Amino acid sequence: MRIYISGISGTGMGPLALMAQNAGLEVVGSDLLAGPVAAELEDRDINFQIGPQDGHFLQQQIEQGIDWFVYTSALPSDHPELTLAREQGIKCTKRDELIAYLVQELQLKMVAIAGTHGKTTTTAMLIWGAQQLNLPVSYLVGSTLPFAPAGSYNQNAKYLIYEADEYDRNFLAFHPWLAAITVATYDHPDIYPTEEDYQSAFKQFESQSQQVLHGGQTDSRLILAGAARREDATTALRALQLIAQDAELPFDEAKAIDILNHFPGVGRRFERLKDGLYSDYAHHPEEITATLEIAQEEARNTGKKGVVAIYEPHQNSRQHQVCQGYHGAFQKADHLFWLPTYLTREDPSLAVIQPADFIQSLDNSAIAEPADLNGELLQKLQQYYQDGYLILLMTAGPADQWLRDNML
Repeated sequence: MRIYISGISGTGMGPLALMAQNAGLEVVGSDLLAGPVAAELEDRDINFQIGPQDGHFLQQQIEQGIDWFVYTSALPSDHPELTLAREQGIKCTKRDELIAYLVQELQLKMVAIAGTHGKTTTTAMLIWGAQQLNLPVSYLVGSTLPFAPAGSYNQNAKYLIYEADEYDRNFLAFHPWLAAITVATYDHPDIYPTEEDYQSAFKQFESQSQQVLHGGQTDSRLILAGAARREDATTALRALQLIAQDAELPFDEAKAIDILNHFPGVGRRFERLKDGLYSDYAHHPEEITATLEIAQEEARNTGKKGVVAIYEPHQNSRQHQVCQGYHGAFQKADHLFWLPTYLTREDPSLAVIQPADFIQSLDNSAIAEPADLNGELLQKLQQYYQDGYLILLMTAGPADQWLRDNML
């Protein structure tokens, strides 16, 4: 089977491309910009094009035969590639149908990790633990990994570890053998109009799963920095034990705990860029609180003076839903630079909330100041860094690349 993936180098589609190729499918694709998984696709000699997705590259591939067009949720309904594929009568779906197909064809038991916060870290911890314990698994994670590709198929594996995203109700396409749910706090108002609708989706996901693990517990033997990371590691530990039991393989709990305590991290989730410089994907008040707690522990453990945070909110429509939750979210920050909101998939009827408006609502507003991604901010960050502070960026937008380009 030959599949074409539109949006192939992002963290949602790139890992799927890697796994599909591992599983014997021929994969080609395109993307407007080179995403985080682009280098891994190149290393695997997957044929893809970066640039305007006007249909020319897809037409060339159609002439060679395309059986399935898979597209990211970010594609608008009138996208040139999607329009062309439909006109040609090619099967067109989002990624969930291809994943479900692979699960069925490869006879895999899905271990799905879901939740508003912590699902990427928990998924990565589970992959790390399974590999170190020689548990045969395939996997898909919505990020890059410092210790392995972002997606892989193991021919000896009976299990697929999958980061199940609730956005666009993606996770409701699956009936997992095991579902691990970290936490479910209202998010994605563009998909779920009300909190009740959001919680209902998670309840449906649970009902579709053979067995469910809930996060929130902490094993005292796990000593990673930050309560949230210790909770995620505990969930991963419990899932690893269930996999080993089902596979009728021995499970050394003490060894598993030691392995998780040496978890090397995951891209954009308290990712250590260099000593004292971190980037994180947090863009929700609860995520921010948990990430700053991790940062303060890490600062104490490494002898830093404190934590300087840079925050770039994601999506103005989301901010109108969560803005009241920020008031106490930055208590663990010693100084805060608040960037303009990264705008995407917006409701044009909503006024854009400005950094000064957010700051005014904070309990500790005196520590915060509006900022832009420019030389002035860079100079201030470099001074804080030289003074011995831990620098933490929290963003789901372009500020991550700006930080890497200017601080590394």
